[in-house]
Amino acid sequence: MSKQPVLDAKKAEKLLLDSGYVLIRTKGSHRIYKKVDNRIVLPFHSGKNLHPKITKAILEATKSKEDDEGQF
Repeated sequence: MSKQPVLDAKKAEKLLLDSGYVLIRTKGSHRIYKKVDNRIVLPFHSGKNLHPKITKAILEATKSKEDDEGQF
């Protein structure tokens, strides 16, 4: 099993936006992104890395788009 990359909020946001997610709202320091029926909450704390569970969820959400494109 390979190690997950360490992401901060800016890198994660770029991954989400590049894969088609849209910022729907902000509540405090958390930004909520949505694509079809999938919703991801991204804590946006400057200078801090994301928790590994959040990183995993973001990578899985952005990976599904790449897999879908490869099947056409």
